Amino acid sequence: MRAFICGLKGGTLEETERAFLREAAPWGVILFRRNIIAPEQVSRLTADIRSALGRHAPIFVDQEGGRVQRLGPPHWRAYPAAARFELAGAYAAQAERLAWLGARLIAHDLRQVGIDADCLPVLDAPAEGSHAIISDRAYSRAPARVAVLGRAAADGLMAGGVAPVMKHIPGHGRARADSHLELPVVEASRAELEATDFAPFKDNADLPMAMSAHVVYTAIDPAAPGTLSKAVVEGVVRGHIGFDGLLMTDDLSMKALTGSFRERAERAIAAGCDIVLHCNGDLAEARPVAEGAPPLAGAALARAEKALECIQHIEPFDLAAATREFDAAMSAVA
Repeated sequence: MRAFICGLKGGTLEETERAFLREAAPWGVILFRRNIIAPEQVSRLTADIRSALGRHAPIFVDQEGGRVQRLGPPHWRAYPAAARFELAGAYAAQAERLAWLGARLIAHDLRQVGIDADCLPVLDAPAEGSHAIISDRAYSRAPARVAVLGRAAADGLMAGGVAPVMKHIPGHGRARADSHLELPVVEASRAELEATDFAPFKDNADLPMAMSAHVVYTAIDPAAPGTLSKAVVEGVVRGHIGFDGLLMTDDLSMKALTGSFRERAERAIAAGCDIVLHCNGDLAEARPVAEGAPPLAGAALARAEKALECIQHIEPFDLAAATREFDAAMSAVA
């Protein structure tokens, strides 16, 4: 078992992919819209993935709501963007309840088809003038509210037996570029970053998993993005924030990063990330990522095992009542 997560091409497992999974032995697999057609098909795909790997590997998805949801109509509900919860909540506690309910309903959807890890909550706090890549994916512009609502969503996922992955640690909210397309550079002082960007992650440092940010913080390390920076990973993520859970990279195929795919994987691991992520399903890229990822062992293995403890138990849940409550509240701001 190696310290990476990979993507797949389509809705069924190709024989080349089956062989790759057996040979490369990734810790987990991540699904995207291209992999998701209908509930029965997704259930078959997740079962086939685990059969190829010979174990109950974690299967991830980005199911936030709003612009970022891989399971959608007509087979699954369209969930609201995170920013909608503050609008729908007549008072703070109701917004928190709605964030929890939305995530709990998502967890039900995911577990029904064999998915047990969700790249949620987004704990980035957008700053004035930042790129729209985050915008309404954030729960609020106020870091304290981001922390509280993000915690509610994480708790909702875990109540449904789905492991949350908070992102994008230590913060993407000030970025003025989309890291899918180019490398964002944030020039705020460390004091500013600690007071805003880092704060929601620090308040949620006990969550099981986090995804790194491909962002340069000039006050921390002007030479490398957070994913590839030991100063950011050890000094900020593990140090100031105090996160000791499983740290996975954002997608290594994003254009914010340079170098060969093997080099990207090796640099991320050397910086202190536990797991590297490659999403697009291109095996020509995934193979060198796998070669650059070490066997999952030591502290990284211990964190991986601990991160999945929350998927072992599903709390009792009245699906019909929760659906009525959620839909009634959200319809007020539709």
